[in-house]
Amino acid sequence: MADGVEVRGTNVRVYFKYQGELCRETVLGNGSPADIANAERIVGIINHEIKLGVFNYARHFPDSPRVKANTFGEYIDLWLNIKVNQISRSGYKGYSSRIETHIRPKWGNRQADQIDHLDIQDWIQKELMSKLHNKTIREIISNMRQIFRLYRTRNKIAHDPTDGIVITLPDAEDPDPFTRDEINKLLTTDSSRPQEPNLAEFMIWAGPRVSEAIALAWEDVDLVAGTVLFRRARVKSQYKVTKTRRSTRKVALLAPALRALQAQAKFTKDLPAVEIEVIDRDNRTIRKQKVRFVFHNGSSGKAYPTSDTLCKHWWKDHLAKAGVRWRGPNQCRHTFASQMLSSGLATPEWIADQLGHTSTAMIFKHYAKFIRQDGPDVVGMLNKSLGL
Repeated sequence: MADGVEVRGTNVRVYFKYQGELCRETVLGNGSPADIANAERIVGIINHEIKLGVFNYARHFPDSPRVKANTFGEYIDLWLNIKVNQISRSGYKGYSSRIETHIRPKWGNRQADQIDHLDIQDWIQKELMSKLHNKTIREIISNMRQIFRLYRTRNKIAHDPTDGIVITLPDAEDPDPFTRDEINKLLTTDSSRPQEPNLAEFMIWAGPRVSEAIALAWEDVDLVAGTVLFRRARVKSQYKVTKTRRSTRKVALLAPALRALQAQAKFTKDLPAVEIEVIDRDNRTIRKQKVRFVFHNGSSGKAYPTSDTLCKHWWKDHLAKAGVRWRGPNQCRHTFASQMLSSGLATPEWIADQLGHTSTAMIFKHYAKFIRQDGPDVVGMLNKSLGL
């Protein structure tokens, strides 16, 4: 018998090397000379196709366990099973949504080694570009790239069809902070819910993320020293530690932020503590804490479950009532950074430290811009200093 053919009892098998592995598959026949000759012909065709790079395993052996285990869907499941223990629940939901909405319906039943670079490019141009933002498309391709990276751990010489695919993003939008005049309107407009203006004033003059502000507890506040410790966040109805280790920080408060907490104390400081579960950075360890939350939803009387609850209800209506152009409450953090920068007194390093960042580049790129009408008369100061 020729190399690549063997008889086991009444079964005829062919064997060949594909993607660095020795593969064995049973072919039709009972071991007769004609069956063996047919097997030799099959293995010859397979080796020739492998050499040319056009071998399709599923076409030759559609019922092979190897074929069923080599679908892209199998590697999607493997990848998701790994990710569920690596990332937060909110992050996993994002991955899972992109997989089940876009990737699996298109590629799940395809053999992983038969997904072609040009096929993916065609899919992007004809299907994704017409209905999705570039940022979302980039995330989808990033997920596919990670799945192919996993696939290549088992198939060492396999190609990655996402190599060379680049999704260009538009320039990021500039920060859109509130001006001093808008801040005054926002904070002096009457509200039937007095706790929320305290929350707004605190966010504007302390600079926390919204998720950090609604998770702040009186156990984290020192009204005498005028400091707060940001050590947890509320994200998609879960309490978790702050976004990064650097984000866990104690900050000294500016006067209006401290006044907002002093005004808020009469509403929530003496309420009984509640027990919560806080997810640690490994997304597995859960620690219980007993806390009294500083800011409550003025309508429900309970702590805010998500930042969206604040945004979609009180915040939106209050800005309209105050005659302030709509921006989300996340712009309070940008406002803090921009007001500090515009003052001419706070250094970028100090602002970064207050916001929980190590890089001052983040301040200029993502958070702050100089607000001319709220800043000092730099030209006048220079004229006076230089005797011009």
